[in-house]
Amino acid sequence: MADTRPWAIFLMGPTAAGKTDTAIALHERLGHQLISVDSAMVYRGMDIGSAKPSADELARAPHRLIDIRDPAEPYSAADFRFEALDEMRQISAAGQVPLLVGGTMLYYKHLIEGVANLPPADAAIRQDLDARWQKEGLVALHRTLSEVDPSSAQRIHPNDPQRLMRALEVYYASGRPMSALWAEQQPETFPWRVLSIALLPAERSVLHQRIARRFETMLQEGLIDEVAALKQRDDLHGDLPAMKSVGYRQVWEYLEGRYDDDTLAERGIIATRQLAKRQITWLRRWPSLHWIDTLQPNALDKVLKIVRESSA
Repeated sequence: MADTRPWAIFLMGPTAAGKTDTAIALHERLGHQLISVDSAMVYRGMDIGSAKPSADELARAPHRLIDIRDPAEPYSAADFRFEALDEMRQISAAGQVPLLVGGTMLYYKHLIEGVANLPPADAAIRQDLDARWQKEGLVALHRTLSEVDPSSAQRIHPNDPQRLMRALEVYYASGRPMSALWAEQQPETFPWRVLSIALLPAERSVLHQRIARRFETMLQEGLIDEVAALKQRDDLHGDLPAMKSVGYRQVWEYLEGRYDDDTLAERGIIATRQLAKRQITWLRRWPSLHWIDTLQPNALDKVLKIVRESSA
């Protein structure tokens, strides 16, 4: 039986791989409608450190799900799934193709697979876990997760604090392993046929150079002032998810006097490289993925060819 579901495109890749430029080109050439898949770009006032598209770029190619939350408000994968599905339905109903672009891989996963009936974020539990992180380190927390939820520990890398802390938070809040709660989910058919494309320069050193150059540019463009303005607000603190985003966390700590200018740049670049490594690990497990080497001069043509052939 023919698959009559509408098409959707996932344009993925690690940070600094060139996703935004490619997505804008697809919008301008094929008319696809863009939906941001980025856990930092959802927040207003977090522009420089999230590498949010500029006003000119957004005028050329509007992105949905950008600037939809205040940094003081929580935003989860479940929130993203609910809002992304609504946007995708609107786009498909208008006879257009939703193009989801970004690097928050957990959002893509939950979008397709659904979200388990997990307990909401618990500030007290998270504060205790943060204190343990600072005192004992991530390896010790991962060891604890291995004891209470071996299945989740096997999937979550010790250097992935966001997922590690969430898995422990779920266990302490519910008394049950997160893997068990996920196992109870009923599988469902995703309403779209998905074309998944990943952008990645074949030479990892090139990606590292781009990451370093981009973080240094962010600092030159005023990232410290951006975070300082956020830090002045009474309703924001360093433990909020928004302020734990890569780049923002390092600048926040810098403003608290934890290290000097050179150390800030070094830590920001290292944290971004670690993020990119986690994203690539996710991508290597992603099914039916089209890899595009962004170092090739005809990379955009290859993306266009894949999109046109798949939707023909």
